[in-house]
Amino acid sequence: MKTQNKVMGGHVLLTIFTLCMLCSGVRAQLSPGIYDKSCPYLVQIVRKQVTMALKAEIRMAASLIRLHFHDCFVNGCDASVLLDGADSEKLSIPNANSARGFEVVDTIKDAVENACPGVVSCADILTLAARESVYLTGGPMWRVALGRKDGLVANQSSANNLPSPFEPLDAIIAKFQAVGLNVTDVVALSGAHTFGQAKCDLFRNRLFNFTGQGSPDATLETTLLSDLRTVCPTGGNGNVTAPLDRNSTDVFDNNYFKNLLQGKGLLSSDQILFSSDLAVNTTKRLVEAYSQSQSLFFRDFTCSMIRMGGIMNPVNGSSGEVRKKCRVINN
Repeated sequence: MKTQNKVMGGHVLLTIFTLCMLCSGVRAQLSPGIYDKSCPYLVQIVRKQVTMALKAEIRMAASLIRLHFHDCFVNGCDASVLLDGADSEKLSIPNANSARGFEVVDTIKDAVENACPGVVSCADILTLAARESVYLTGGPMWRVALGRKDGLVANQSSANNLPSPFEPLDAIIAKFQAVGLNVTDVVALSGAHTFGQAKCDLFRNRLFNFTGQGSPDATLETTLLSDLRTVCPTGGNGNVTAPLDRNSTDVFDNNYFKNLLQGKGLLSSDQILFSSDLAVNTTKRLVEAYSQSQSLFFRDFTCSMIRMGGIMNPVNGSSGEVRKKCRVINN
């Protein structure tokens, strides 16, 4: 595992955090130091547990970031994605038999509760776990605003409306804008596809009959197309996976954007950031910039993660709680 190779100095961390806070809708109630006295070893506990999880399965890093993304886009970052029940977001189309990492979050929560019972929310734990997943695989470090409360309800219908890999670029941009994010956030957060895997069901439409005329997606590089057809043949198992970034599968870097310039984006929603007509005046220049400068990508990704952490004003006070167990609300 590539660890701690892109750590920023404390002053730079503070400067970026302050800049992003000023440019975002993060609530004033959220603060990186909110648990300094009530749970002083919180970050160390989360880092230890995430490190153990990644040693067991490095793919878990990407899964934890995806879980955080899917949480924040529904009801804000309130850990609603972790709840079980009839309306569970786990049962939504984007998450069913797809979202992973729930057991890891449970383990982290148990460790935190053992040290600081009733203090730290599952929402904050998931947010920290996502940051650690980036950092421990070679990505940037940033200060996480904390103090969220856990939501009391899930929202399966909203989870069914998460940005989809099958949607055109304008629809994806609109969904980001609907939660207060912008085009830069679309591209920067898509860069999390620099690691992890995707199921054949999410991209097989590109391989054989993308246009309805029996032809594959013309923007897909031919060697990659041939390889993917072997992995995901017509009528094959849709749960088989392929790496989102085959050149640096388990490392958080800017190689994802270099792939897009070569037609090697795995999902349609990846490649359209560079190859679609709409991209010319929206996302293409950012893709090119990030492909040339990893530091620029890391900076913008950091700011986008902080902004995403403030989507729809995270619940606090009387509208939320600190769950004892992340899968159920307190009695």
